[in-house]
Amino acid sequence: MKKISTYPPITVLSKKHRGIQRLCLYFEYHDPLITIVKKLPNVRWSKQLSCWHLPFTKENYLLVKEELVKITDVNFEQFTPTTTLKIKLTEKERSLLNGFYTYLKGKRYSASTIKTYTYLVGDFILYHQKETIENVREIEQYIEADFIKKNPSISTHRQLISALKHFLIYTKANFELDFKSIAPRKDKKLPSVLSKEEVIRLIQVTKNLKHRVCIALLYSSGLRIGELLKLELKDLDFERQMVRVSMGKGRKDRYVPIAKSIVPMLHNYLNTYTPQQYLIENDSKHIPYAATSVRSFLKRSVERAGIQKVITPHTLRHSYATHLLESGTDIRYIQALLGHSKPETTMVYTHVQSDAIKKINNPLDLIVAYYKNSQKSTTFISDNNDKNTSISGK
Repeated sequence: MKKISTYPPITVLSKKHRGIQRLCLYFEYHDPLITIVKKLPNVRWSKQLSCWHLPFTKENYLLVKEELVKITDVNFEQFTPTTTLKIKLTEKERSLLNGFYTYLKGKRYSASTIKTYTYLVGDFILYHQKETIENVREIEQYIEADFIKKNPSISTHRQLISALKHFLIYTKANFELDFKSIAPRKDKKLPSVLSKEEVIRLIQVTKNLKHRVCIALLYSSGLRIGELLKLELKDLDFERQMVRVSMGKGRKDRYVPIAKSIVPMLHNYLNTYTPQQYLIENDSKHIPYAATSVRSFLKRSVERAGIQKVITPHTLRHSYATHLLESGTDIRYIQALLGHSKPETTMVYTHVQSDAIKKINNPLDLIVAYYKNSQKSTTFISDNNDKNTSISGK
């Protein structure tokens, strides 16, 4: 049984104080805990930040994580993976990674791409511990000795190669990385798709109005989760029954329709929750809703609906595209609605449209029909386990 602490819990954040990164400790006023915190090396009180803070170093991070946790709960949940990684780097390595981050921002990559590439390259720097990369073999050794042990997906593996290719350009390495020769091939998995009945059931079992609106929009407009959470109130055009998706994947704008059937639900939601800027907001702070929250409530709704498939927000987008194709919508229109740059990306849905596949005559059924029509068989296929059953039924 866990011992109940007499000290208040501590939340650890990474913040800048006078332009310098610091480890900030937040906790309720408590004299005995303050006495202990004051003994930490180079700790200071900031009136501006209203917290105790100390230098952002690996040693201090471990000190807080390993020592203070002995006396109370220490919360690092708001530390992003990149922040946790940066604190393990030396000052020189951290400066190199920050420079790469600025380089990516200058290239106008999306926030998501910058975040992913910075983390992947930071992890490589932590392992490599050299100022320069001399040849491809050094990258291969990192992948073989460290990266692959983390069991990354094929997609993450390919992102690593792409990130390192940019890093080599940034550091002016004396060689280039041939993406095709070192990156693994893409998985050719077919997307998971919900039936039309499952979509309705999923919306019906979701009782929370905000959550129901999220699920309905993800499906009925074929939105990516990031696109949904970036929607602002000004993007809704009820007169034209359209939604403007600003700067979607590939930095492209597009318009997608709002289903007539969800317009009353949307008006009800807007009147009930009164969001200020974003369509789907955090209730208290009026900032965009978190993607983790969407995934969490979707998982609960899937369980309540009794759906056995593994469902993610992107599954609703896949289902939207597949159902459009099954209803006869031209694939070029589907490509435009989804915001795909290449038609090949949209063509994957031709492999999962069940209605068209169901219309194909199975050759076994054709053979059975032939024998039945020609009266050459009374029982072609038996439902019992009689080993003596033959084509003639004798």
